[in-house]
Amino acid sequence: MITIYFDGLCYPRNPGGVAAYGYAVYRDGKPIWRGFGAVGEGRGMTNNVAEYEALMAAARWLVDEGIEEKIIIKGDSELVIKQMKGEYRVTSATSKKYVPEIKRLLQGRDVSFSWVPREENEEADQLSRKGYEAYLRRKKRAAGSS
Repeated sequence: MITIYFDGLCYPRNPGGVAAYGYAVYRDGKPIWRGFGAVGEGRGMTNNVAEYEALMAAARWLVDEGIEEKIIIKGDSELVIKQMKGEYRVTSATSKKYVPEIKRLLQGRDVSFSWVPREENEEADQLSRKGYEAYLRRKKRAAGSS
């Protein structure tokens, strides 16, 4: 069984900060992959964008790796989890952009979604911070080379 934990952040302000994300993948309780990155900075960047980008990155990883076993996806964003489960309506532009695409990526797979408290999502939270820090380093290097 595959378990994925995902998280996102928008820092130092939400909206408008740097949107970054992280996700951790486990097979039968053992870590097999960790991913993180940044979406961007400024206009249009929010915590929700970062959360959905984390989930999209994890879904793409599953597809790329050809994972076909049972998958449980866990996150501490009630909005994202409940929208993916169909318990909340998809009304915002952000949700309308991400939810159908993520569902398409996961189509045909045995996937369930589960909300977890923030304390149970610390690794994904730390990975999203790594994504933020990597973004700042790239930005600083780019500024230094101009």
